[in-house]
Amino acid sequence: MVVQHRRRSGAIAAAAVVVGAMVGGCSAAADASPGADPGDTVRRAPDALTRAGTSKARTSMEMATGGTRVTIRGEGAYDFVKRHGHLKVLLPEDPSGAEGHRPITELLAPGALYMKNRGAGVPADKWVRVDTTALEDGNLVTGGATDPAAAAELLRGAREVTYVGEEELAGVPVVHYRGVSDLGRAARAASPQVRGALAAAAKGFARDAVPFDAYLDREGRLRKVRHQFSFANQGRTVAVASTTLLYGFGAPVVVSLPPREDIYAGRIKA
Repeated sequence: MVVQHRRRSGAIAAAAVVVGAMVGGCSAAADASPGADPGDTVRRAPDALTRAGTSKARTSMEMATGGTRVTIRGEGAYDFVKRHGHLKVLLPEDPSGAEGHRPITELLAPGALYMKNRGAGVPADKWVRVDTTALEDGNLVTGGATDPAAAAELLRGAREVTYVGEEELAGVPVVHYRGVSDLGRAARAASPQVRGALAAAAKGFARDAVPFDAYLDREGRLRKVRHQFSFANQGRTVAVASTTLLYGFGAPVVVSLPPREDIYAGRIKA
């Protein structure tokens, strides 16, 4: 399956990338207690992450179309102040038994996604750079992992939020909320570094409403969020469930973007 996003001009976005290859300022501390207003609590979660500074991250992206279902997993760390991070993304094994793709290294930066071991004709020692503000999904789906900052900033557009209950996640007490995020509203309220990508997604997705489940700790920090996206591809609907787990707050995050001469400038195969 080849999942490709098309720009408004009709040209195929160069970054069908991983998906195509395989098939605000600070505010007061968020109150995640059951008695607080659910909508306000969830919308303030991105600010709590900025105060936390950094965290480790795990990602999972499940895609389903027709009778095919695949899962892409990632692991890394993110700096919510500098808005950059790194992930190692693992593609699913080939059902035919063929040798699997090497892990893809992704560097996340404001307005850009860098990938190494992209495959499909890209030299092994080169990086691919993608302008996320030019992608119709704003890199919510294309890279095979939702940028942790974008995953959190989407919650600024939260509406119809309900309190589900208190749970425990990896030994940490959390409060579970469920609602729908409005992409356009989230883009308008997002931090400047993320606004362009979310604005692109708001224009590119067929539906503005993105259902979510969010889990916040007692400090209002987002510990887990699951977004459900859907879009049309070659006449078929592709359902995507993207999950981001945040933990290890305060962990060091070092990101060195590749120099221009290490970025592949040739044609990228879908």
